[in-house]
Amino acid sequence: MNNQEKGAKGELIAQEFLLKNGFDILANNWRFKKGEIDIIAQKGNTIHFVEVKARKNNNFGNPEDSVSLSKQRKLAQTASAFLFAISGAPECQFDIIAITGNLHEKYQLEYFPDAFFPFE
Repeated sequence: MNNQEKGAKGELIAQEFLLKNGFDILANNWRFKKGEIDIIAQKGNTIHFVEVKARKNNNFGNPEDSVSLSKQRKLAQTASAFLFAISGAPECQFDIIAITGNLHEKYQLEYFPDAFFPFE
């Protein structure tokens, strides 16, 4: 499985998790200029911009730790474009879903709600 296939499988696992937990999926792989948001979901009045990170193991650190400050800024710019496109300014937050292990068998999923706030 190449990296693109691993990413797609990880995002599918994350989407299933969100759906099971009462989220509505608004968009997948939403792009604006050079930015992309893996999953845009809504629960209640809050829009969740979800970054999905999957790794086979933690040998090189936890998946959630790979969301760098520059990545957070790019996500914020892309999220701003999405909010402008829907002509709204609802409550929003940035979440991370970290998946570790074999994506076809045993894996561990961790959900980090409101993981960062890049608008500061």
